[in-house]
Amino acid sequence: MPLSDHERKLLAEMEAAFEQEDPRLVSTLTGSARTKQGSFVLYGVVGVLAGMAILFAGLIAKIIAVGLLGFLVALAGAFFIFTNLSLGKNGKGAMRGAKPKKAKWSDRLEGRWDRRNFDN
Repeated sequence: MPLSDHERKLLAEMEAAFEQEDPRLVSTLTGSARTKQGSFVLYGVVGVLAGMAILFAGLIAKIIAVGLLGFLVALAGAFFIFTNLSLGKNGKGAMRGAKPKKAKWSDRLEGRWDRRNFDN
């Protein structure tokens, strides 16, 4: 059953509002753009593994400076992972004073649904 013109218009409005509300989620769901966050986390994991390898090489060779360098590389990799995983919308973390939102997308959608049912 095809959609009516009114339903198509309402669906287009909902899609536009959803895209404005959370563009990263839309791009993730549609697959149109990869977020850079996944690749940054991968770099962090590689950093942790490389740091652990350097740390163990320093322990085996009994060279404190190499072991310390490996620890610092692993620590930097872990820091890189956690900072990229905790980033929220627009690069701001949830704990960094995020601005309160006006109204949720679902609240606006529910209001439109109620108005649609009330008008008919």
